Amino acid sequence: MPDFDFDVVILGGGMGGYPAAIRASQLGLKVALVESDKLGGTCLHVGCIPTKALLESSELYHRVATRGTEFGLKAEVVGFDYPRIAARRDAVVGQLYKGVQYLMKKNKIEVVQGKGRLTDRNTIGVDSKQVKGKNLIVATGSVVKSLPGLEIDGEYIISSDHAVRSKSVPESICIIGAGAVGVEFATFYSQLGVKVMLLEALDRLVPLEDEDVSTEMLSAFKKAGIECRTGIKVSGAKKARGGVSVATDQGEVWANQLLVAVGRAAVSKELGLEQVGVQMQPNGFIKVDEWMRTSAESIHAIGDVVGGYLLAHAASHEGIVAAEDIAGQRLAPMEQALVTRCTYSHPQVASVGLTEMQAREKGHEVKIGKFPFSAIGRAQIHGETGGFVKIVADAKSGQLLGTHIVGANATELIAEPALTQLFQGDAWELGRNIHPHPTLSEAVMEAAMAVDGHAIHF
Repeated sequence: MPDFDFDVVILGGGMGGYPAAIRASQLGLKVALVESDKLGGTCLHVGCIPTKALLESSELYHRVATRGTEFGLKAEVVGFDYPRIAARRDAVVGQLYKGVQYLMKKNKIEVVQGKGRLTDRNTIGVDSKQVKGKNLIVATGSVVKSLPGLEIDGEYIISSDHAVRSKSVPESICIIGAGAVGVEFATFYSQLGVKVMLLEALDRLVPLEDEDVSTEMLSAFKKAGIECRTGIKVSGAKKARGGVSVATDQGEVWANQLLVAVGRAAVSKELGLEQVGVQMQPNGFIKVDEWMRTSAESIHAIGDVVGGYLLAHAASHEGIVAAEDIAGQRLAPMEQALVTRCTYSHPQVASVGLTEMQAREKGHEVKIGKFPFSAIGRAQIHGETGGFVKIVADAKSGQLLGTHIVGANATELIAEPALTQLFQGDAWELGRNIHPHPTLSEAVMEAAMAVDGHAIHF
């Protein structure tokens, strides 16, 4: 095998690695992709896709079971069949997995199966093979974290990996962590009738979101019957009385099962990174610049392993940026400030850019436009009138700084404000864009107009 058999060798075939491989191939580069498990990674197999498939089922069941008569529906018995829910989840994953495999063949990407490790700046060792490339991209992702005193056993104390693969639901569950993963599973279990207790060490739910969003989420969760405790510290947990006893600074709590949803850690150990000159952050993430370049010449890194927003779409975009940089066809660097954040709880949460507090901390004088879904016709028709759209703009220039949405279909609505920020647009431009009626997107228009006090329907 020649010293440089490939132009690019990518370590990791998840949502960062395989799009990077496709983009590099489109740009005329010869590409190899090293993957130890299945193409698609965490997102496709135990993350985004199966979780949202489960939520789709729980949402439909809950909506018909609790609100069917409101919409004029009659059903003698409304129930759910969890094995069928799981089967549909797996079918969705399986179909998309086949699609990724097809894309590798279509783009003539060499997939090398096995666990890889960097042996020098141009080589990845895979078992007894040496896969060489002029450039390497590290895309090894992340794994779930736990807390001291919490030993995940997969039965009583579980992670999101176990929850998403489960073949049944418990009668009650305690969830530690009220970030995106925690509130999504709180929604899922609650909609299926499971008694849910949600514990968060910080003083609010979804603590990385705008404070107004956190307040709305707490109100919605309490209305849904989810017990929420904030500012609570967990020191340990053990099996007890057929379930789990959780020790906190506010006393013991008990549930049939405990889900630990406290974040993710980079998969960066034992990859040979330090030996080839790749600088690391103290928390195990790889240091990169805006073009996803590491400190080692010829090595890029993308996705969860570099930190920032640990989101599939961020990883995909970083992979494209890295591939274009390697091919000498740069378009635009990676900007973390333009990453949309989406949480598929009920209500949904979506945001881009700065929160109101962050904008003020950065020295901006801000103007705020806020518009409730309750004033939108489509929200009334949909039967989901809770939540709002909040726009944060610079008071002097009018430039859009951040958008925060909590409510139905928030994750579908955030793309337009994100595009506005990409183009460095102003709030009035977003508001003057003619939005179709009746749609939920009108709330985005009205919130943008509200920045200057020009909202029409509120």
